[in-house]
Amino acid sequence: MNQDDENGEGTRPRSAPTRDTPGSDGRRRAEPGGGLLMGRILGVPVYVAPSWFLVAALITWVFGGQLDRVLPELGGARYLVSLFFAVAFYASVLVHELAHTVAALRYGLPVRRIQLQFFGGVSEIEKESETPGREFVLAFVGPLLSLVLSGAFYAGLHAVEPGTVPGVLLAGLTISNLLVAAFNLLPGLPLDGGRMLRAVVWKATGDPMSGTVAAAWAGRALAVAVLLGLPLLTRTGVLGGAADPSGMDTVMDALLAAILAAIIWTGAGNSLRMARLRERLPALQARTLTRRAVPVPPETPLSEALRRANEAGARALVVVDGRGEPTALVRETAVAGVPRHRRPWVAVSGLAQDLTDGMRIPADLAGEALLERLRETPATEYLVVEETGEVYGVLSTADVERAFVRAMARPGPARR
Repeated sequence: MNQDDENGEGTRPRSAPTRDTPGSDGRRRAEPGGGLLMGRILGVPVYVAPSWFLVAALITWVFGGQLDRVLPELGGARYLVSLFFAVAFYASVLVHELAHTVAALRYGLPVRRIQLQFFGGVSEIEKESETPGREFVLAFVGPLLSLVLSGAFYAGLHAVEPGTVPGVLLAGLTISNLLVAAFNLLPGLPLDGGRMLRAVVWKATGDPMSGTVAAAWAGRALAVAVLLGLPLLTRTGVLGGAADPSGMDTVMDALLAAILAAIIWTGAGNSLRMARLRERLPALQARTLTRRAVPVPPETPLSEALRRANEAGARALVVVDGRGEPTALVRETAVAGVPRHRRPWVAVSGLAQDLTDGMRIPADLAGEALLERLRETPATEYLVVEETGEVYGVLSTADVERAFVRAMARPGPARR
């Protein structure tokens, strides 16, 4: 323990979630940026992002304009019908995400949350699939459920009168779910089709990183294709509607294409970064990052405790009881906050954090399991113990963060 350092607690390193990507155990908490918590399904919290309300309003306005041409007798009520369509469409998106969630839970992969947002939804699965086959299934079940929903809505069309409100709603839901399935099957990350492509390349090469690289670059190519091709297809009438649309329509199509392309390009890049992170996480090992510690009774003056630590070449202090059992860890930030002239009069017990079960870390813990353990029980220091229960030392969060940054900063092979 460097008695003159002023180390802040900082931010705990964690693998940031992207679409269907790793992260927590069953003890889930409301997370910043999640949006409005709507409830829990299968124990998984479901959030609605603020951007959803913008899209719901846009769908209500656009679909309401179409209803005015198809069912002009509705008048102003068409916007209520359009709002119902927007909610029903996102309910279908939720079913799509639930398919991913159920498959993940079936494979023993914890799911942090489901979030409905600007363009669809996200299932934040917290661990990597163990095999390419599971990865393929995990990705495919979402589009499969969207196709099933599309077929169910299409079948429902035969039970209602054409040209009625139920008929228009069922037709809209049939087409929208078909489009969701088709879009997600496009072979590029972060879409489901990209994860399926990753699984195929992973299976062929035996290397998950090769699969990620191939699918991520396919995603970037797809983003460019969307940016350039979507306005062209709309302008020529290939996707329906009148060819050579007005200037405002052209601007809206270009804006939509740019937003979609940006989402796909960013998601592909995030997938590459996450894969690089997971590949380098094994370098984070509790045993190698642990500081040597000296035991001190709770009434020991801080100056004396630091003297013992310096003599032993240790950088951490463990408070022990009369039997020598660890009871607390002296916080480095608290030590740094005590002026030198005050240290002979301050007992280490006043600068320590009581030990909890979550603050005891096995010495052999490493990689993603180590970060997961630290995230479960936030603290600035952890007691590292051997399998026998013998104290190995103290692990500082600050040391883990620095090692994490160094691992991510190392240049990797050219394929990355």
